[in-house]
Amino acid sequence: MRKEGEQAAIFIERLRQVFQAKGYAFFERGDYNLNIIGVRNQSGRADHFDDYLCAIYKVDDEWVVDTWAATTEPGTSILQKPIVSGGTAILVPDQYRGAYKIDIHGGKRRYTALCQRLGKVKIWRDDNRDRIPDYEGEIHEGMYGINIHRQWGPDDREYTGGVSAGCQVFRSGKEFYQFMELCHISAEMYSNRFTYTLINDTDLQKTLDLCI
Repeated sequence: MRKEGEQAAIFIERLRQVFQAKGYAFFERGDYNLNIIGVRNQSGRADHFDDYLCAIYKVDDEWVVDTWAATTEPGTSILQKPIVSGGTAILVPDQYRGAYKIDIHGGKRRYTALCQRLGKVKIWRDDNRDRIPDYEGEIHEGMYGINIHRQWGPDDREYTGGVSAGCQVFRSGKEFYQFMELCHISAEMYSNRFTYTLINDTDLQKTLDLCI
């Protein structure tokens, strides 16, 4: 969903306050200088696309906010059966400056996505094998392939299942390709290097509904 004009301005002003308080960069110079932001719903329901991914940028010096349904957590099937030793990765909310680039994601299905190739990210390891993501514990930092990609079911898919083992995953393939088109435009204008910022919905409080 796209917000422009006054609605976009109100949300962006609140977001600037959140970013400033956390010491995060907010990109404002030039058109298509993307702020890529995940907003995590801390409901503990890992089996739903109840988070959001936002792209905030300017076009002809006017702000645009694009928001899409996503999951920022691993699915329940992966939480219960981790695919690596030590437990399933859960991305820690933070700003990951210049850690992402357009590259090839996937095993059997290989396609262009936004991939963690250029910098480290922080994760928790959830190894108690229940259905609830753990947002605490020892923090690990490294190259884990926490990519931003799509799922391959129908666009109205309700449950996440095994679509994420820690990656940030779009619910809709169509919306994912809209996002990637923005990334390609930005890469041509600047460079193939992107920052991803993950925050909690509590950081935004009542202003979250402005980007839904």
